[in-house]
Amino acid sequence: MTRRRFSRSVPRWLRPQPDSPVARLIGEGKSPWSDAVHVLWSAWVFLTPVFSPHGYDARWWTLTLVSYPLFLLLYALTLLASPRRAPVYALGMAALCLATLPWYPAGMSYFVFGCVMLSARGARPFLRLLAELGALNAVFVGWGLWLGYPWQAVVWMPLVTLIVGAVVHVDCLNKARDAALRLSQEEVRRLAALAERERIGRDLHDLLGHTLSLVALKAELARRLVERDPAGARRELDDVVRVAREALTQVRSAVTGIRAAGLAAELASARLLLEADQVQFRYALAPVTLPPELESALALTVREAVTNIQRHARAGHVDIVLDASRHDVVLTVSDDGRGGAIVPGNGLCGMRERIEALGGRLRIDSERGRGTRVEARLPLPAPARATAEPAAA
Repeated sequence: MTRRRFSRSVPRWLRPQPDSPVARLIGEGKSPWSDAVHVLWSAWVFLTPVFSPHGYDARWWTLTLVSYPLFLLLYALTLLASPRRAPVYALGMAALCLATLPWYPAGMSYFVFGCVMLSARGARPFLRLLAELGALNAVFVGWGLWLGYPWQAVVWMPLVTLIVGAVVHVDCLNKARDAALRLSQEEVRRLAALAERERIGRDLHDLLGHTLSLVALKAELARRLVERDPAGARRELDDVVRVAREALTQVRSAVTGIRAAGLAAELASARLLLEADQVQFRYALAPVTLPPELESALALTVREAVTNIQRHARAGHVDIVLDASRHDVVLTVSDDGRGGAIVPGNGLCGMRERIEALGGRLRIDSERGRGTRVEARLPLPAPARATAEPAAA
């Protein structure tokens, strides 16, 4: 569902703000209701009477019918509102608990949701958040004890809300950091690809301009010599053929750079990602004609390997080497991180599947304390053409 279709299907006051969590989910192509799954924790509202001597009496049913729809509305608004406005609705859930607490113990769940959503949606410093949660819990505990609730029923609330709130807040900060990092990586890839296309365009312009001028000059000379000096004309035509073949070889070499633009963009993105974490990055690539499907598989291997290094390896140095022979091409990504047992995940499995689908082989060596080495070997459909020495960076 696109953002426009979603917006048309709900009232104006329930439409997501551009910087809201729901708008972000829609922009990523996900369901706008993904975060609504957490509302299942409100099942405690319906389980609390089981532990109460009053059970499911008329007062519980009345207060539930009045308060629970209001809670759902406030929860939805925290997801639809901007980060600046969302804390208001989170505090509304906490206030709903305090207002119903004299008659409705089940409303304690509203207070937990209010504290958690305050942690998740407020773009505030961590210490300020802890102070706000502490103040809310002080009010809750004081109000509950004054109402005559057993101390065992209220003193656990500060511990739960502070721990859960802190965990949720840190998780949201990490998600925001990852989102910003993904945006910067995409921008680096785009700029790297654009720079590569411009370089290739300049090279082709210089190459073909010089070559075509030489071909035109020699063809004109051969035309003038064809009647009075056939041998000389033949020599000039031989030169035209030679120059044309050399130009064709050089053009093919330049086009190889276009096909490798994806790999170049991934290397540029890897440099940005790793050096932002103070990790030294080096690479050496053998110039080789790579079919698009092989180049794409190797580029995605670089992306996944570097992402894993940045998240888990705690490395100080990373090296990427691309070697080629007449029969295969080998990409090696190695680091000096902590190493250890590798737990297969979606990224690693996807990397292996892409390599094996092309008839290749993926090997991962990781020894604790000695880093990790990822080797992707792919067969070449034709002999590799190395036109220059590997370029190191």
